[in-house]
Amino acid sequence: MSTACTFVLFGATGDLARRMLFPSLYFLHLEGFLAEEQKIVATSRSEREDAEFREAVREWVQERAGDRYDPDVFDAFAQRISYVSVDASEPQSFENLAQHLKAYCQDEIVFYLSTSPSIFGAVCQGLKANGLSKAPNRIVVEKPIGSDLASNIEINETVAEAFSEDRTFRIDHYLGKETVQNLIALRFGNRIFEPLWNAQAIESVQITIAETVGAEGRGGYYDEYGAIRDMVQNHLLQLVCLVAMEPPTSLSADSVRNEKVKVLKSLAPITPENVEHKTVRGQYEGGYAEQGAPASSYKEDVENEDSDTESYVAIAAEVENWRWAGVPFYLETGKRMAERNTQIVIRFREVPHSIFGAETNPNELIINLQPEERITLQIMNKKPGLTAEGMPLQELGLNLSLAEHHTARRRIAYEQLILDALNDNPALFVQRDEQEAAWRWIDGIIDAWQARGMRPKSYRSGGTGPSSKHSLTERNGHSWYE
Repeated sequence: MSTACTFVLFGATGDLARRMLFPSLYFLHLEGFLAEEQKIVATSRSEREDAEFREAVREWVQERAGDRYDPDVFDAFAQRISYVSVDASEPQSFENLAQHLKAYCQDEIVFYLSTSPSIFGAVCQGLKANGLSKAPNRIVVEKPIGSDLASNIEINETVAEAFSEDRTFRIDHYLGKETVQNLIALRFGNRIFEPLWNAQAIESVQITIAETVGAEGRGGYYDEYGAIRDMVQNHLLQLVCLVAMEPPTSLSADSVRNEKVKVLKSLAPITPENVEHKTVRGQYEGGYAEQGAPASSYKEDVENEDSDTESYVAIAAEVENWRWAGVPFYLETGKRMAERNTQIVIRFREVPHSIFGAETNPNELIINLQPEERITLQIMNKKPGLTAEGMPLQELGLNLSLAEHHTARRRIAYEQLILDALNDNPALFVQRDEQEAAWRWIDGIIDAWQARGMRPKSYRSGGTGPSSKHSLTERNGHSWYE
């Protein structure tokens, strides 16, 4: 059961709260994960009555929950929710919040900042000034935390003035996904993989996060951050860490996160001297979106005809340690791609000698995270039937589908993360030195792009990205798994 008795959500009327956070809280309530005394205090700048806000939450939950929405269950859930107006620029607002919280349990409070990082400092100062940042109270902060290493450090310093590192929970929602967590179980819960999980057996690793949507609706934010800051710095690098890290001594937060930091510090720097051979930037043109509908260009979506922000990035990265020396990690993310897909492809080396009179395909372990959660091991198998001589082979997939083996609904990733924050379990959150190591590597790439004047290559909406991405893999005799 939850240990934090009050959950305070800043930015309670924002898009993330509507689509993810309140539906996640509803499901936690539905399945009995919230303690009886658990209260939820919603804040934003607008003035609203509790009843009015609860009805808005009802609409959000009903839309997301579908046939799992139960009006009686929601009515009980809604009794946990109260609303108070808080303007981060007004100190009086935090006095009002402190007064509001006196009516609820104050033994342990979780503050969740689903707001722009630009007001993190003001919120933390307001909480501290009113005695709300004292231990064991803790804070959860959403990305992006800065746009480079310097701004990241500045924001973290501001938060640290009110909340110590052990009480600061930085969210990357990918870490709440079942299949992402299953990477740890797959690697360290199965003895068959660990002896092969190294450069002697693995030829390459490919990690792809492809989206069919464009930048529309997020134009201002996305045109400032681009794909490398929005996706590579956090989601992609978190997946790299889980694939490449050494076995932790336990599942404790420090053990897991310390191994992830070692991976980030082992990433080979990308410099002006090698950036053109190690990276590709892209920006989508018009074309076709899902169901063949005409699609606008990136410049039209962000309403900036002069934009040179990338909507696509491909990187040939290297983890310079004994386990992974010489194994390229191909990272790719892009908007307005042909299909929505997040996957990790572990490509093993070919057998040293084929006795079958024909080449055999290398084994591949394919871990799909979305839209379907599935793990497939591609192996060589004898073709059925009689043969006069030899043994013809075919490639088959051994499939493990989470949907087929688990009848439970597919959870929202934020459910696990909110539950962990309430229970003071930081294992799936990002620590400060981990984040700073990631930004340090990303800053090197951005600086190298600027030094070489590398502008994004165009690619057609509904395609697979710029054609120049193939040069990253072909230099090593590889190809993209598509």
